[in-house]
Amino acid sequence: MSTPPSPLPTDRLRFAMPPVHETLEEERRHRKERLAGALRIFGRLGFEDGVSGHITARDPEYGDCFWVNPFGMPFKHVTVSDLVLANSEGQVVEGDYHVNQAAFTVHAQVHAARPDVVAVAHCHSVYGRALAALGELLDPITQESCAFFEDHALYDAYTGVTVDAEEGRRIASALGARKALVLRNHGLLTVGDSVDAAAWWFLSMERSSQVQLTARAAGRPVLIEKRQATATREQSGADLVAWINYQPLWQDISRGEPDLLS
Repeated sequence: MSTPPSPLPTDRLRFAMPPVHETLEEERRHRKERLAGALRIFGRLGFEDGVSGHITARDPEYGDCFWVNPFGMPFKHVTVSDLVLANSEGQVVEGDYHVNQAAFTVHAQVHAARPDVVAVAHCHSVYGRALAALGELLDPITQESCAFFEDHALYDAYTGVTVDAEEGRRIASALGARKALVLRNHGLLTVGDSVDAAAWWFLSMERSSQVQLTARAAGRPVLIEKRQATATREQSGADLVAWINYQPLWQDISRGEPDLLS
């Protein structure tokens, strides 16, 4: 019998990790590329509804300015050069398009309250809105939903289209130090220390909402007990894990639609 091949040293195997940038301009470009890519992914998945829905990314140099998708442009068409930079008041400081003031009011207040947050994602996705219409949180019924166990909250109010900074501050307060928020009768909001993480949490939260609603329609879901749910969150609920999970989606969109980088 032949001797089996020796295992390769692990340092010879590829494993992507978040990049370290040498300049602010390089980091800015990276965030903008990831933002354009995330918007296109959200567009593929049907998360936009008219002009509703936004992802914002904090500028690495100007901490109170944020890159955001142009008002009225389909997610699936956004390129890096289309992105708009707005200050904390929602005023455009770079770019050729308006921004949605109602959405930006909420995002700006979340960014202000959470200096650790690089990106905020909020869209009017179908299952997220369905869960929000019930005014409920995600239950720990799957491995994926456990990532949100005791790390998301409910904003238990609805006041219409948000254009008031004070309402934005109340939403930011309800989020607290958590990764996600269910906005009652409205939808989902997620944050992360990278665009990749915030986008992944939104995707995962939307799918977890779908699973929960589907399981409940079929019967009585079995809850994962608290100790195991907490342990699973500690294993899978960090932003780094979200970043890693998101990379196949980034590879797919950036290779399949390279024009997004223009």
